[in-house]
Amino acid sequence: MVTTVEHNPAPFKVGNKVKVSVKFPIGHYRVPSYIRGKQGIIVRNLGKYINPEEESFGKNAGNKLWYYMVSFEQTEVWPDYQGKRSDTLQIEIFENWLETN
Repeated sequence: MVTTVEHNPAPFKVGNKVKVSVKFPIGHYRVPSYIRGKQGIIVRNLGKYINPEEESFGKNAGNKLWYYMVSFEQTEVWPDYQGKRSDTLQIEIFENWLETN
């Protein structure tokens, strides 16, 4: 039986509360500005993928980052939201944009 050891375990688990980093990189980025600084919850680990932000500039060299589905309450994203309190927004976000909350 072969056992593999993950040398880069996922930094977040389903149910963890996270905050999206507030950064304004020059060039290509995948996190909408309206979600930066907002707090959400990890609802799914999507696996590891090549970071397209670095890949678009040829800087990645095949490195992969953890990718997550993060859920946000609509009122967290838009404080004046008039819909149901249970309404959420889910966005896929790479680990380099997430902070422990």
